[in-house]
Amino acid sequence: MSVRPPRPDLPPKPQARKDSVSLWQYLALFRRDILSAQPMRLYGAWMAEFRTPFFRSYLLNQPELIKRVLKTQPVAFPKSDRIGAGLRPLLGNSVFLTNGAEWQRQRRIIDPAFQSVGIRQAFPAMWAAGLQAVARLRPHIGQKSPVEIEFETSHLAADVIFRTLFSLPITNQIATQMFEQFKIYQRSQPLLNAAAFFGFPRWFPRFFRGDTRRSARSIRRLITKLTKERMDQIKAGTAPDDLATKIMTQRDPETDDRFSIEEMVDQVAIFFLAGHETSASALAWALYLLATHPDWQEQVAKEAAILTAPDYASVAKLKLSRDVFRETLRLYPPVPMMVRQSTCPVTFRNREIAPGSQMVVSPWHLHRHTRLWDNPDGFDPARWHTENGKACQRDAYIPFSTGPRVCIGAGFAMVEGPLLLSMLVKNFRFEALPRHRPTPVAHLTVRSKSGIWLNIHPRSGECGVTPPVTEGEF
Repeated sequence: MSVRPPRPDLPPKPQARKDSVSLWQYLALFRRDILSAQPMRLYGAWMAEFRTPFFRSYLLNQPELIKRVLKTQPVAFPKSDRIGAGLRPLLGNSVFLTNGAEWQRQRRIIDPAFQSVGIRQAFPAMWAAGLQAVARLRPHIGQKSPVEIEFETSHLAADVIFRTLFSLPITNQIATQMFEQFKIYQRSQPLLNAAAFFGFPRWFPRFFRGDTRRSARSIRRLITKLTKERMDQIKAGTAPDDLATKIMTQRDPETDDRFSIEEMVDQVAIFFLAGHETSASALAWALYLLATHPDWQEQVAKEAAILTAPDYASVAKLKLSRDVFRETLRLYPPVPMMVRQSTCPVTFRNREIAPGSQMVVSPWHLHRHTRLWDNPDGFDPARWHTENGKACQRDAYIPFSTGPRVCIGAGFAMVEGPLLLSMLVKNFRFEALPRHRPTPVAHLTVRSKSGIWLNIHPRSGECGVTPPVTEGEF
């Protein structure tokens, strides 16, 4: 089967590999980018088996099978440590990597804190970070050189998560240092460590790049400093009422225990990784898609005119922006693959699957599945109001996973994303470069191989200058 090159009139998509390659060819492709290492047939298959001398892997696209693995029988399909093998130096024993009783204990402590903070309480942090992003981008207006928008959205998303977690803006010295270290870590750490491919036991050394190890150590050292300082503030009664304080003071209702300093460092690392990396990825791709679809960009900008003050009620009116963001998450799900492991014999589509097999759920392939979606590779925010779009949203749309392990920040992200997208598009017009077409690759999240470069133009004011923005107005 020949591999067709991607169509230039559709949003960027990695070129799939040939159907048949050797194990070593696949490993080389896998190390470079797991998206382009997969064959084209996965976009139309309900299930596919991949055999190696070390393990068997099954990619699942049939909605009924995904529901069984993630929702109805999650205990039988715990998270595979093939993901944890690569992320453990940074995330330790965080809620993202644990299973069973330990995972349940961590969720019992974390869930009430997130529920008590609420999106409404976090909204001022999102708004303030959005205003600062507008101010940072304003000097680029009228410049002849384009802007690397992934860097800017990373900066913005990091600002939101720092304000929400520790009541600190990104300009804080420790926050700035952590942001710089996360940039290094994001580019150096693949979604799966190569050692995980072979299934070595946990004690077997993982061969991480030097910059990956150094950045992980630096990030954890900075988080430890922030956590110890917050613990002192809690004891003194001077701690701000933010997410870090709520989690650190929350007791497990069954054991009455709290997180230790080390456990809190693990959790903050995943909150920052999940809340920063995923939001930055989705927002950057959303701006690129609007830049390449100016008609939709103008509609979103017109809708964003309602954003005149930090009023949480205005978020409900950002319907077009929400559709655009939802469509972006379909085309570029920040976490492109999830790996579970079977713990008992099961039969899927008349195939006997042995315990220890890797069950791969790939939002990347599911969201572009040719047997499920109309125009699967096209950018069409209006699809969510069609019968096909509504059905697929129920059965074949999982950018935040689903079931008991659904992302705890999903609701947060679906307010943050449309709000920040609207704030940026209200102030600026984003234009794609004629000769630049970003190539999606899977690092920690789906990013562009060489960045996403856009030109920025003003939407108001004279001579390319917009009025100044302060924290109290927009």
